[in-house]
Amino acid sequence: MIVDLPDSTISRVQKSLVSIREEGGAVALGRVLTLIISTSLGEEEEAIEAANEASREHPMRVIVISTSRGEGSDADARLDAQIRVGGDAGASEVIVLRAYGDTASDEEGLVTGLLLPDAPVVAWWPGKAPAVVSESPLGRIAQRRITDAASQDNPRQTIVDLAETYAPGDTDFAWTRLTLWRTQLAAVLDQPPYEPVTAVEVSGAPDSPSTLLLAAWLRLQLQVTVDNELTTRATGSSGIQGVRLLRASGAIELEREQDNVATLRQPGQPTHDLALPRRSLRDCLAEELRRLDPDDLFGEVVEHGVRQLSEPVQDS
Repeated sequence: MIVDLPDSTISRVQKSLVSIREEGGAVALGRVLTLIISTSLGEEEEAIEAANEASREHPMRVIVISTSRGEGSDADARLDAQIRVGGDAGASEVIVLRAYGDTASDEEGLVTGLLLPDAPVVAWWPGKAPAVVSESPLGRIAQRRITDAASQDNPRQTIVDLAETYAPGDTDFAWTRLTLWRTQLAAVLDQPPYEPVTAVEVSGAPDSPSTLLLAAWLRLQLQVTVDNELTTRATGSSGIQGVRLLRASGAIELEREQDNVATLRQPGQPTHDLALPRRSLRDCLAEELRRLDPDDLFGEVVEHGVRQLSEPVQDS
């Protein structure tokens, strides 16, 4: 069910929510968190769809704040609201707030009266994010703050900048997209012959922030030289393209030569094809919502691992 509330107020939205619960039986019981999505006007639906799918694992209230980003900021102050419940909202209830003019200048004030009581707050910027998310109006009220470096003007530089602005609770989908890669590499190194890795080579597209984070993670964990090669293949593949771990007995190679499949080559072992799909927005969002405490490893990689990439390895 979708209820449109054009030229509305937050008070009217609250009253409509109460009415929907009383008349239709839709309740907020069982909601485990409030997810706030900050996006641009006209770019809401993809994020809402991902949140609806993720809500089947994490029942929640979704508040979407949609504002003009530069263009149309001189429009008359107005708030057009929409409430979605039932089949149109997955296992959540979705409140869409399209703010125009001066109304869009107070994002925190728009959401304060709609937050679930005594429930954690997660803020997500699927598109362009504030320079320092923890100090933004929505970031100040959120326990977790999710950004996507791949959506920024300079994805790799965005990761570098995070080293200066990181605060506990920050995370980025560039890191979440690495989960399968990190799992496979850790599994390989957990098998005989247990030789130390002497050097690492990571290759990926020039616009891939995940490639930079993977190189930084390996540098931090293995304390060896990591060559972060930027390549653009004729096939047009993007993102992470491959990892080589150099050891005395030979190189371990994990390369994604085609979408969703990676090839693993190890000395003395048969070649294996492994499922390594590119992760959807829904998968990334659902994973991030599984933990509401700070991701300390992400913080270490951003604050220390990225910086170490340009530093020589210290002899122990």
